[in-house]
Amino acid sequence: MVDTQPKEKPAQKEKTPAKEKEEGKKEKKEKRRELGKKLPAVPESVLKSRKRRDLAKAARVNVALKKRTEYYKKRKEIFKRAEKYVKEYHSRERDEIRLARQARNRGNYYIPGEARLAFVIRIRGINQVAPKVRKVLQLFRLKQINNGVFIKLNKATINMLRICEPYVTWGYPNLKSVRELIYKRGFAKVRGQRIPITSNAIIEKKLSKCNIICIEDLIHEIFTVGDKFKYASNFLWPFKLNTPTGGWRKKTNHYVEGGDFGNREDKINELLRRMV
Repeated sequence: MVDTQPKEKPAQKEKTPAKEKEEGKKEKKEKRRELGKKLPAVPESVLKSRKRRDLAKAARVNVALKKRTEYYKKRKEIFKRAEKYVKEYHSRERDEIRLARQARNRGNYYIPGEARLAFVIRIRGINQVAPKVRKVLQLFRLKQINNGVFIKLNKATINMLRICEPYVTWGYPNLKSVRELIYKRGFAKVRGQRIPITSNAIIEKKLSKCNIICIEDLIHEIFTVGDKFKYASNFLWPFKLNTPTGGWRKKTNHYVEGGDFGNREDKINELLRRMV
C-alpha cells in the first residue's frame, strides 16, 4: 500500500547575524567582479602618464621640503651671527669708554686708534676739473654730485683724497651711519645693473664665497674693514644721497674755514643724518 500521508519537511537551520553578514559580503564581492568584467581596460599610455605625474609630484614635494629645511637652517645661522656682531660692537664701545675713563683718572688724554674707514661724498660738479682730479673721482666711482662711497683708509687712498679734496667731503662714519646707509640707500651691483637689496638671497648669491650671506654680514664687513672689504664695497652701488636739509654752506671753502669740502672727521655722521 502506498503511504498517502504527507512527508514532513526537514527543519531549516536558523541563520545567525554573523552568517548573514558573511553572505552579504560574498554577494557584494560577486557583484564587484561582475562590474569589473564589464568595465573597459585602462590604456597603458594613461597608466604611464599617471605614474609620471605621481613621480613628478613626489619629487616636487621632496625639493620643497629640502628648501624649507635649508631656509630655516640659514635663518638660524643669520640670527646667531647678528647676536655675535651685537656683542662685538657692545664690547668695543665698553672698551673705549673704559680706556677713556682710565686715562682721565690718571690725568692723561685718551687718543683713540686711527680710523680705518671713511665715507666720501662728492659735492661739486664737472666744470673745470683737472684731468688728475677727474681720474681720482672716477677711481672712487664718484661720477655725480651727492654720490657717496665707503673707502678703506691707507697711504694710497689718503693721498688720492688730498688730490680731489676741493671736490669731496669725507669723514669717519659710526655704526649707526653705516647701518642707515646700507638699509635705506643700499643698492647692489649685479651684472652692471643697480638692483635694490630686497632680500639676503641677493647678497648670498654674489658674496657667499666671501662668507657674507646676509645684510648684517655686509654691515659688519664694511664697518670693521675686514679682509673681504674690497668685495663688499664693490658689491654696493655708489650711494645716491639727497642735498642736505638746509643746503651747503660754502663749497669753495674748507670745512675748518666754515666751508664744506675736506675732512670733517666724526662730524660726517651729522651731515649724513641730513642727507639720507
